[in-house]
Amino acid sequence: MEGGPPPLPKLRLERQSSDVRQIAHDHAHPPRAGDMAQLRQMQKAAPRERDEAHEGRKVASLSDTLRSGARRAGPRVIRGTPHECYSPGSPRVTANQSSRFVKAMSDAGLKPVVVYHNLSAAELYEKALQFEPSSHIVAGGALATMSGAKTGRSPQDKRIVREAGSERDVWWGQGSPNHEMDERTFALNRERAVDYLNQLDRLYVCDGYACWEPTARYRIRIVCGRPYHALFSHNLLIRPTEEELAEQFGRPDFTIFNAGAFPANRFSSYQTSSTCISMSFARKEMVILGSQYAGNMKQGVFTLMNYWLPKRNILSLNAGCNVGSAGDVTLFFGLSGTGKTTFATDPQRWLLADDTLGWGDNGVFGIEGGCYAKCIGLDKEREPGIHAAIRFGAVLENVCFNEDSREVDWDASQITENTRAAYPLEFMANARIPCLGGHPRNAVLLCCDLFGVLPPVCRLSLHQALYFFISGFTAKMAGTEQGVSQPEATFSACYTSTSLVWHPLKYAAMLGSKLEQHGTDVWLVNTGWFGGGYGVGRRLPLEFTRAIVAAIHSGELAAAACQTLPVFNLQVPVACSGMPRELLSPIDNWEDKETYRHQLRHLAGLFADNFQKIKGCTRHMSPEEIEKIEQAGPSL
Repeated sequence: MEGGPPPLPKLRLERQSSDVRQIAHDHAHPPRAGDMAQLRQMQKAAPRERDEAHEGRKVASLSDTLRSGARRAGPRVIRGTPHECYSPGSPRVTANQSSRFVKAMSDAGLKPVVVYHNLSAAELYEKALQFEPSSHIVAGGALATMSGAKTGRSPQDKRIVREAGSERDVWWGQGSPNHEMDERTFALNRERAVDYLNQLDRLYVCDGYACWEPTARYRIRIVCGRPYHALFSHNLLIRPTEEELAEQFGRPDFTIFNAGAFPANRFSSYQTSSTCISMSFARKEMVILGSQYAGNMKQGVFTLMNYWLPKRNILSLNAGCNVGSAGDVTLFFGLSGTGKTTFATDPQRWLLADDTLGWGDNGVFGIEGGCYAKCIGLDKEREPGIHAAIRFGAVLENVCFNEDSREVDWDASQITENTRAAYPLEFMANARIPCLGGHPRNAVLLCCDLFGVLPPVCRLSLHQALYFFISGFTAKMAGTEQGVSQPEATFSACYTSTSLVWHPLKYAAMLGSKLEQHGTDVWLVNTGWFGGGYGVGRRLPLEFTRAIVAAIHSGELAAAACQTLPVFNLQVPVACSGMPRELLSPIDNWEDKETYRHQLRHLAGLFADNFQKIKGCTRHMSPEEIEKIEQAGPSL
């Protein structure tokens, strides 16, 4: 056609050799490799040179971790992707110029297995997408995956080995979360887990730290068979630098064997189901069987800190923590679903910890290197910090998403109400690294009152603070534990009874000493119902609770006039900026005042009955001090 575009130049197809560079358009950029294999090699930069002595120590340490009766020599340890097949050494060994078989060797000891050590988030994404059909990248970049049949903790399946060295320290008996196991059964569980892990084609090992305080730091090793578990561990532990791994880490202080995809033997002693999460303080090990819920690893580390830290006069707490611009520290106690993470991650303050911390002589410090936030009903407008943190590198557990757009449905609960997000602490824009702070000015005890009778906020005396701390009253929120589909009123000592090791009065005595020494103000903040109980009233809007917390930080409530709540004898502020005055008085929001009074007395009776179960231990606190705390409770 006249006036049309000029014809395209012809391709020259003359081949001088088999080199792909000879088959190119005149104007194309010639490839810089002879074939695709060379191109792939050029894609990845060469790794940094590694110290052979360090690599040898690391391999020896990991090999020792993964030894069992069936595999006396540990498997191969690599970084990156193996380029050649690996065959283990012969089961025969030489000793004194003669050959013999290694004792207890079986076919399990002959199976090749590759161990990936401290992979990056990107590498773990690749492994998850390659080997796990339930793993997907969702909009925003997070890795969405599933934990299988178990989508919450299994507290009835937790076991602690009764051993001579720790038996007297552990809280056993009525009300205790610690169910015993003997040393032989633990050894059987450990062997079962390690043999299962050694039968997998690939293993993942994550070495990291617990506790940001340098003098209280512990080396934690987690061995697992799922990339998602390794990424979760990478996010929740404090991540060591290459130099720390090479020069300081060495052998771990504690090891977790996560064989959750393999069931426990329900016919073994002390077993009640195919799930068992067992811990031995003497062996410094924890074994997970029959549950792939990642939260078991987090709870295991915190349980360990609940035992080890008090031995060093450091109080371990299930609490979030943030710091104001003036250096004022606030603690937030509370069980899952009460708002602890929401208030600790206030974008106007620096975040130290969202869930677990220690309080020592130098102040407070975070225990973990990441956050494990509930994300059911997550709203970008109300919780922008958490929403922004769910990006590449984060793990989303048991969420639902649109198959086409990959947008997450934060309100969906088809799999569980206990949907979770795990991400490194530094993903929060207001994270303070390292996570160290001074002694707290304020402590907030969060509860979720299902009965709708407690005020939104009360100021507590020292003994009232210890009474509510020991009681740990709240609602057990839906989905947090297996079998809980509706909120239930519950008491959880120290706001973390499932992770306690010592008797609650041990932690209470330590807390009382620190509160008194440092003049910390303590507040009870109720994020539950008003105008009636669950099913009748409404839950207090988040913006009102935020206004209460802001007034605590500013000092407004410390100077506010108060009125006394009957029966509980609590001091209730009569006014708070940003909060309707009528909501501060619960009875004013009930149509039936007599029903309110009945429910208030009923709740007081529940408190009194619960305290009777705990007050009998006098090892950690004198009978006189226990009596003062009990008298600070409700009057019946």
